[in-house]
Amino acid sequence: MMINRSVEFFDTQFQRQVSQGDFALNPFEKLALPFLRGRVLDLGCGLGNLTIEAARRGCSVLALDASVTAIERIRNVAVAEGLAIEAEITDLTTYQITEDFDVIVSVGLLMFLESFQAHSILDTVQSHVRSGGSAVINVLIEGTTYLDMFEPGRYYLFGRSELQDRFSGWELVESRYDSFEAPGPSVKAFATVVARKP
Repeated sequence: MMINRSVEFFDTQFQRQVSQGDFALNPFEKLALPFLRGRVLDLGCGLGNLTIEAARRGCSVLALDASVTAIERIRNVAVAEGLAIEAEITDLTTYQITEDFDVIVSVGLLMFLESFQAHSILDTVQSHVRSGGSAVINVLIEGTTYLDMFEPGRYYLFGRSELQDRFSGWELVESRYDSFEAPGPSVKAFATVVARKP
């Protein structure tokens, strides 16, 4: 199980957000939402804000995360609202995608893996998006100086154009860079793509 500094960092953050009722979509989830349809995999779903909103809009969602707090919150909402969500506590370093999806979302996950794991998951994501479906991927990139949430030696900052380059042959519906100030002072630099499979 991926129990390390990163999981503990986010589980603590999620506990705080649950206690405060803070369930707003982040900017990357807002970007992803219009593209979600049919059967969706939310890989590294966090608190499930995107998962829940997608299910409320008629999607069937498989939501996976290593945070017990996050998965418990998603399951509670799914039961209370009768939503089509399967939420599972999962070690995402070893998880294997076994079915095809209309959309696979991975917002803020791949940088928490070693480079070979991040690349392997990205390849697997691409092979399990149905033809005409979409992948929505968001990662931290080189230039990021806020590293407090990482397990030392177990993270990967993508090159600036690396994510976009990995979707060669797909239609890049959205491709953007964002940078946010972080504690320190430091910076979080992101690349995000929404790519449609031919």
